[in-house]
Amino acid sequence: MGKPTGFMDYKRQDQSAETPGERIRHFYEFHTPLPKEEQEIQGARCMACGVPFCQSGQILNGMASGCPLHNLIPEWNDLIYNGNWEEAYYRLRKTNNFPEFTSRVCPALCENACTCGLHEEPVATKSNEYGIIENAYEKGYAGARPPRVRTGKKVAVIGSGPAGLTVADQLNGRGHQVTVYEREDKPGGLLRYGIPNMKLEKQIIDRKIAIMEQEGVVFRTGCNIGKDKKAAALLKEYDRVVLACGASNPRDLKVPGRDAQGIYFAVDFLKSTTKALWAEEAVKETGGRRCCAEIEKLKEGSFLSAKGRKVLVIGGGDTGNDCVGTAVRHGAKSVLQLEMMPKAPEERTEDNPWPEWPRICKTDYGQQEAAAVFGQDPRVYTTTVKEFIKDKKGRVSKAVLVKLEPKKDEKTGRMVMAEIEGSAYTVETDLVLIAAGFLGSESDITKAFGVEVNERTNVKTNPGEYKTNVENVFTAGDMHRGQSLVVWAIREGREAAREVDFSLMGYTNLSAQ
Repeated sequence: MGKPTGFMDYKRQDQSAETPGERIRHFYEFHTPLPKEEQEIQGARCMACGVPFCQSGQILNGMASGCPLHNLIPEWNDLIYNGNWEEAYYRLRKTNNFPEFTSRVCPALCENACTCGLHEEPVATKSNEYGIIENAYEKGYAGARPPRVRTGKKVAVIGSGPAGLTVADQLNGRGHQVTVYEREDKPGGLLRYGIPNMKLEKQIIDRKIAIMEQEGVVFRTGCNIGKDKKAAALLKEYDRVVLACGASNPRDLKVPGRDAQGIYFAVDFLKSTTKALWAEEAVKETGGRRCCAEIEKLKEGSFLSAKGRKVLVIGGGDTGNDCVGTAVRHGAKSVLQLEMMPKAPEERTEDNPWPEWPRICKTDYGQQEAAAVFGQDPRVYTTTVKEFIKDKKGRVSKAVLVKLEPKKDEKTGRMVMAEIEGSAYTVETDLVLIAAGFLGSESDITKAFGVEVNERTNVKTNPGEYKTNVENVFTAGDMHRGQSLVVWAIREGREAAREVDFSLMGYTNLSAQ
């Protein structure tokens, strides 16, 4: 612990953000990192606790508290305080394959479990992580490190989201020859097409993919396994196969009028914008890096546009917020976001003590931007859609909404959100975005390999294991655990890689944590 009184001597400082009015004019990341000297001071705030909850990753009351990857947070906070940025990178990389992603998109479970945050502001761990990884790229520490010895074993990874990339990174480092198959035109999975540019610019993904290729990982894009290449052929060609295709089956709404034009799944809306931004003619060079186009450069008709539309976003959470932020950038006429659950309290309640994940109301960047543009928070709580109304051309023109209240289900005894009789009302909308989560894996790939799935359509394995019922076939990530965070996908990828390596070699020296 470099400075025992650091948490008392220094106040928390974090990356500064552009104002909503400034950032809605572009799709770039909008946070400005702290100067290196300031970042080192933030490292001094770490208390080096006897029990560092920040890295515990334990489940408390059904929620994760601390980092599921067990990042060595007190260690690298101390290292940057002492100016040893290179060693800080090696300690960070020891547990986290992709800090360039998590330092941008992770909700910082570590900070919410920080002991310093019990009475003061928590340590700016996420910002410190960002500083470590970006400094490593700048100084060359994060460059390619190909394995010195190859085992002769071949592994196919299906899906290039965070879980698939982690499996590939771990097994390639072990010396196995890894090929990653991706049905989209570029690797990255949800990192590329599920997370908007303003949270994760896509050249950050390309930068890491290029390094993985230099290290020997092979990427085959535009290949839909089960259709373009048969599962049987893959099993014959490779010693092991890992399914990491995500929980990509979106939850739909079964209400009258759902077939109206102008109703889309959130992921399709977000994906279309990202593809338009990164179309070859829209990409430009800025300071030696390739960046997406400005909003006004977007090609008309090349994406699902919210410009001039009355947008209705159904669902809270990160995806719903991303839809709000994207629609505001498009130039939406209005944005309304529905949340089925009641509004969370502003502060922790007595039954939600530290270090549990705080169940409090979070106003994210998209909601901040909508409030700045339209004068109020776009969210409406305890509300859902009862019916969509079409115009004469078959397009959605209105939505009938209904208020909800918590009630106990007499059959199951569980609390459910039930409709309040007589509470229905109508709103105008001509663009509806369904951000109601995902049901699990898509059946095409599970049927192609013949793997068993559970009642949630996630690929079934024994508890704590990643091997499926099919010989030599493993799984990891959202396809295995259901829709979750990037950090959990990385952890699953690490654990699955360890299991695959053991099955190939009879022993393993890979670290799962």
